[in-house]
Amino acid sequence: MAISVYIPTPFRELTAGQGHVSASGRTIADLIVDLERQYPGLEARICDGPVVHHHVNVFVNGQEMRSLHGEATQLSDGDEVAFIPALCGGDRCPDEHLTS
Repeated sequence: MAISVYIPTPFRELTAGQGHVSASGRTIADLIVDLERQYPGLEARICDGPVVHHHVNVFVNGQEMRSLHGEATQLSDGDEVAFIPALCGGDRCPDEHLTS
């Protein structure tokens, strides 16, 4: 099963600069395991244990996985998955005031 995976610029150092890679898996969780097998270190950028980091949005064919079934979202041959980390700018991230 081939799934097209978009790799954002901040993670491309782990994929030798590739913006799109191919991976397989029956679920998002399985896909991440295959991505880690192919590109060591990528899983830590995406997940905290078995759960995708809250600041990483995962889109399956344009739909955010959290509005589907989270990490258990089923995948099919030909699906397109994109991992998009949230970005912030300025001198502080919005949540910083909570810890300062």
